[in-house]
Amino acid sequence: MRSILTLQFLFLLILICMFNSVAKGQLAADSIKIQILSPITIQSYRVPTDVSGLNTLTGTYLVEGKKNEVISLDQMSANITEKTARQIFAKVPGIFVYDMDGAGNQINIATRGLDPHRGWEFNIRKDGVITNSDMYAYPASHYSLPMESIDRIELVRGTGSLQYGAQFGGMLNYVTKQPDSLRRIAYQSYNTLGSYHLLSTYHSLNGTLGKWNYYAYFAKRSRDGYRRGEHTDYDAEGVIIHGQLLKSLAMRAEWSRSNYLYKIPGPLSDAMFESDPRQASRTRNYFSPAINIPSLRWIWTPSNSTTLELTSSAVIGKRNSVMFDKPATTKDSINASTLTYNLRQVDIDHFNSYTNELRVLQKYNCFGQQHILTAGVQMMYNDLHRTQQGKGTSGSDYDLDLVDPNWGRDIHLKSNNTAVFAENSFKLIDKLTINFGARMEIGKSEMSGKIVYLPNEKVPLTLDRKFALFGGSLQYSGLKNVNIYAGIAQTYRPMIFKDLVPSDAYEKVDPDLKDANGYNADFGIRGKYQRIQWDISGFLLQYNHRFGILLQQESNGEIYTLRTNIGDSRTIGTEIFVQGKFPLNNRLHLTLFTSTTLMDAKYIKGSVKSGNQNVDINGNKVESAPDLISRNGVTLQYKSFALSGLYSYTSSSFADALNTNTPSASGSVGLVPSYGLLDINCSFPINKYLRLRTNFNNVFNKQYFTKRPLFYPGPGIWPSDGRNASVSFVISL
Repeated sequence: MRSILTLQFLFLLILICMFNSVAKGQLAADSIKIQILSPITIQSYRVPTDVSGLNTLTGTYLVEGKKNEVISLDQMSANITEKTARQIFAKVPGIFVYDMDGAGNQINIATRGLDPHRGWEFNIRKDGVITNSDMYAYPASHYSLPMESIDRIELVRGTGSLQYGAQFGGMLNYVTKQPDSLRRIAYQSYNTLGSYHLLSTYHSLNGTLGKWNYYAYFAKRSRDGYRRGEHTDYDAEGVIIHGQLLKSLAMRAEWSRSNYLYKIPGPLSDAMFESDPRQASRTRNYFSPAINIPSLRWIWTPSNSTTLELTSSAVIGKRNSVMFDKPATTKDSINASTLTYNLRQVDIDHFNSYTNELRVLQKYNCFGQQHILTAGVQMMYNDLHRTQQGKGTSGSDYDLDLVDPNWGRDIHLKSNNTAVFAENSFKLIDKLTINFGARMEIGKSEMSGKIVYLPNEKVPLTLDRKFALFGGSLQYSGLKNVNIYAGIAQTYRPMIFKDLVPSDAYEKVDPDLKDANGYNADFGIRGKYQRIQWDISGFLLQYNHRFGILLQQESNGEIYTLRTNIGDSRTIGTEIFVQGKFPLNNRLHLTLFTSTTLMDAKYIKGSVKSGNQNVDINGNKVESAPDLISRNGVTLQYKSFALSGLYSYTSSSFADALNTNTPSASGSVGLVPSYGLLDINCSFPINKYLRLRTNFNNVFNKQYFTKRPLFYPGPGIWPSDGRNASVSFVISL
């Protein structure tokens, strides 16, 4: 009781003293000279952080010890409407960009000497949902999302493959913008005008209603191409609904769709490219994929230590093309005997891929330290129905009709695959963790159907897969703002449909064909010191059982070609990212960066068909694997105004494993010359609701190409875009 009275007394005394002080101030107010100060306005301008790393624990994924990057698109002035990959991935070292077209239909990228075609050496996801069309038959991602809807891009290199599965390149995850948590409805719009009659519009609505939030968007784009006769029409839609049903249970439902029609200008020979890189060799070729991706995810968090996540998703759609599919040197002209154009070839692929993935994350204590276990099971069913070599019309429009109802190839490739995986992070001391993981793959692929140039009994093919993958990594963060990481993990790449289908009656498929496998290894150091940020690492990628064609001889002496595993390759290199941000005054900031990769990608064993013999390729360079890729940039930011310059350099590379230097007549093989490009981008606000973004691409109008494809979209040179520009009006309400 005495203590309570004492506290009351002290409280009363404080009040009396405060009252007395105020009273004295009031009494003396008339006698004290008062000086009124001028108001002071405090302003701050944020220097954007456009590239960073993932948290050690991201959702149910462990990324400790793994090479990773996060690209924040809202903090970049890159050309996102046309998905200019060298700008979007400028600060990710080692990204090789294949410019298939400049309209933004697809992003074609690779790292470490891998194949960039539609990113099919990556496990590509959107909000954690797989978008590869068919992981076990045709792993290209034909889904084309509007980059305006994306908040950030997460890239985990190959050492994380134990948790997400195929491929060698790693996991590439596009993360959608988050709904406004404070408003029922918010609106954003991107409207872009640009060179070659570019017209693009994007609109989104989002908000929060009680325990539910939503994000919905619509996009539409049209563009004539850099090359004459080229044209793209594109549209996309998406809806995301997220609800916190219970304190421990959340649900996320998502549906998105993309569709585009691309009028393909055709390949060029070297002579044609030198004469006029903007010319078209084709006027009747079209390509159109239409892809739907629905998904449903349940997230249950029964405690702070446990999270269970169940995701069901699908990739459903078609990949259509109608083309006069011949080398560039074969003209698509009117047939003198029929007085019409020749018939075109029609191909239609039907994708039906279904995935169920259950993941669990468990934190637990042992020996005075907290450890983390992530585990799960992934079940995939794929049915790729491929109808090809149909006899299309002789017309010039986009027409999938057949003049003969019979397909040259009408085949199914059905795959069932189950993967069980687990990875555990052990904290040895406060700043040192070590991870061990394993993945078991069990599956079967069965091909059936009809190929007109083969007897029916030669078409069926069954391939079983059963193998285990292992890996480990470590991470040390005992130094201030510095992180040391290292890891090694086995990985694999399923064979794709084109490896399984003979091109003619004189070609066979090896019944013992194996999925490619190998491993990724990384060692690096990343951190910050004052205004300098860096991530410098070395890597090794071992790629075994690469696919190709060899000559073989029957017991009777007859020669035939065989689709089989031709050999192994190894890529060694270093990836360097260094960025400095320097305040010139309280309003003006300068940012400088370099993102550079040096690599040596070579075959260490193997041979390939060349003419009438097999040629040893040991020591040859891997295709589309330049020794140097370097992107260097500068940004000057004044208040909220930003002006950026980017110089991108890619050294020369070969188009084939034989390292053919002299171009062929069709342009399908030969050296791909080096090229350097300058881009200038600008972003500044008009008011709090409107922002203006401008992009000037390939300022010096460099005439170049990035790859000589041997198959789609046709063998030969595909010129990249010359100088072009665009302006975007971004409205946020």
